[in-house]
Amino acid sequence: MVRMGKGGTEEDEEAALALFETKEARFRGAYRLFASTVVVGICLIWVYRLSHLPRSAHDQGRWAWIGLFLADVCFSLFWIFTQSVRCNVVYRYPFKDRLSHRYEEKLPGVDIMVCTADPKMEPPTMVINTVLSAMSYNYPPEKLSVYISDDGGSELTFYALLEASTFSKHWIPFCKKFRVEPRSPAAYFANHLASNSQHDLSINIVPEWLAIKKLYEEMKNRIDSTVETGMIPKEIRDQHKGFSEWNSNATKQDHQSIVQIMIDGRDKNAVDIDGGRLPMVVYMAREKRPQWPHNFKAGALNALLRVSAKISNAPFILSLDCDMYANDADAVREALCFFMDERKGNEIAFVQHPQNYDNITKNDIYSASSSTVNKFELPGLGGYEAALYCGTGCFHRRESLCGKVHSKDYRGDWNSTEGEKNSDKTVNELEEASKVLANCSHEKDTQWGKKIGLIYGCPVEDIVTGLTIQCRGWKSLYYNPDRKAFLGVAPTTLDIALIQHKRWSEGMFQVFFSKYCPFIYGRGKIKLGAQMGYCIYLLWAPISLPVLYYVIVPPLCLLRGIPLFPQVKSLWFLPFAYVFLARNTCSIAEALCSGDTLEAWWNSQRIWVIRRTTAYFFAFIDTITRTLGLSQTTFALTDKVMTEDVSKRYDQEIIEFGSSSIMFTVMATLAMLNLFSLIGGIKKAIMDLEYLKALDQLIVQIILVVLLVMLNIPVYQALFTRRDKGRIPSSVLFNSILLASLACLVPII
Repeated sequence: MVRMGKGGTEEDEEAALALFETKEARFRGAYRLFASTVVVGICLIWVYRLSHLPRSAHDQGRWAWIGLFLADVCFSLFWIFTQSVRCNVVYRYPFKDRLSHRYEEKLPGVDIMVCTADPKMEPPTMVINTVLSAMSYNYPPEKLSVYISDDGGSELTFYALLEASTFSKHWIPFCKKFRVEPRSPAAYFANHLASNSQHDLSINIVPEWLAIKKLYEEMKNRIDSTVETGMIPKEIRDQHKGFSEWNSNATKQDHQSIVQIMIDGRDKNAVDIDGGRLPMVVYMAREKRPQWPHNFKAGALNALLRVSAKISNAPFILSLDCDMYANDADAVREALCFFMDERKGNEIAFVQHPQNYDNITKNDIYSASSSTVNKFELPGLGGYEAALYCGTGCFHRRESLCGKVHSKDYRGDWNSTEGEKNSDKTVNELEEASKVLANCSHEKDTQWGKKIGLIYGCPVEDIVTGLTIQCRGWKSLYYNPDRKAFLGVAPTTLDIALIQHKRWSEGMFQVFFSKYCPFIYGRGKIKLGAQMGYCIYLLWAPISLPVLYYVIVPPLCLLRGIPLFPQVKSLWFLPFAYVFLARNTCSIAEALCSGDTLEAWWNSQRIWVIRRTTAYFFAFIDTITRTLGLSQTTFALTDKVMTEDVSKRYDQEIIEFGSSSIMFTVMATLAMLNLFSLIGGIKKAIMDLEYLKALDQLIVQIILVVLLVMLNIPVYQALFTRRDKGRIPSSVLFNSILLASLACLVPII
């Protein structure tokens, strides 16, 4: 109980209690001291490189030495950028009990936006599981609205949502009665099946558990069979007027705007089987015409912003990808603690959660979890109150997303909504009015995509949008709760993982080259540390160049007996050894603190090299060609479907190659080059006395090549020993051996 202070009321003191607190990371001072010692080591490496530069232009390896110095400079500057956030890590903790006690009767509305684009790559059953999890939040249902943007304009997705709307009348009361977690039916039942028993279920829940599971399986089977045939039966079409919106001429890229209110949350008669209110559910497929640019996901979200403003206009918005289901029933309440805090809440534009996945293997073979980034880097950006907007799992203040500039006297209004003004309009009237807002021509000659909504013109519209919001004076926070708020589907093949990172790194490098470069656009608007923090991700693509240099040139120099590092007995060896050991020891410690295994850390080092020598390198090339006007922006959708044999190998933690991608050719060529260099170096050490005498100067290069060969062991297995469908094709094997052999003949100058 809160006591009354001297001269104040109990209510005043209660209001003074913050709805969240901010804590600095432990050992932050010790880490800064550690980082400063690494900086000293880096400076000594630079001194060594400059003072031992081969003087004569005729000295063998002079240009290789210069290139290595430039690579060291690039690595060092990039590392310094990372320290801008790692030295500023803070964590935030909401008090949802205080929120409920203070505002339970005045909680604001929340609009949840779920985006999907293709029923083949993003199965409708996956989409509706995300929708059902969002509908089941521990939040007043009359204040929840769930909007689906179907950019594929598929009646199959619409049908699945119709089925989910009916099933929700059983699922939502079941979740709330038994406090079910997670509230995605597929994830919930999968968790129980994984335990092979129902021992953790009480006697009271078992009958209802079996009944709700049967209902879910029946619904899932109906949806899957309909999707498989690709046809909606006539008896189903007759159940809802919405099917009349589709005609024989409609295609994915050419169709009218469709808005259908599946559940009218305003209607007090829209209730579940226990008589509880149901949230609003709205399906939207914005108009698409071949002659109109649709601006990918940014265009879809902007259309949802307008449609939702017409129907419910909640002051807060949650954006979700269709594969990112809600894993914590209280996530909405926790997020609102930040927005509704009396002292700092009015400054906050959005609260970003990390992207987590429910299909990560024990040792995370594709390093998809980004656990150390989530625990140490993103909280550092949040420490500058400039958290990245990552596109999903983000709570927004509608006004900030719609272009409002923050001012010191701003006070958020949570009660006045368009939804209340439209309470007397019929469903048909709202649908017809909303269709106009989803038309192609609606944005013509407006500020949508420029100053209002998500920004157009870049594949990573989320990063640019977050930056522009911050530059309007708003602040953004990063929140990583103990119980993961959202869980999605991580890539299960290396090809998809690399395509995904190529798209991200390419888009972010485009931002660096655009007017939205943080050092230019954010100058004087966000802190320098935040500007540097943004560039950690914007410079993924160019950092591929020094990595490629280290993977190619030192091995070739080893093959020719050209030393590029100091002798082990030299004092100059110490800064190299210290920086290497310090950074890797710190990296291992961070991984273990983040919950990773040692093997997962080793896998992350492998993927670090593979990404930077393939996906990021091609992203760099594509960005340069696009800057020169030689190509145009494209968007690659990530496939969420995998075959049974791919799933089996993924569960066994066997890397899936299985294609002749040019990225695999580069990866295999580099692996073979290092193997040839190591074998060639060993052969020369045995047969060449002069080479053997110079071996002391080549120890560092030998260690480097050995490490690269060890990292590439799964690549060699896929090239030579594996016989499953996930192996590297023989054509890639032939090309990689040929290219690596030719590279070994290249002279070093």
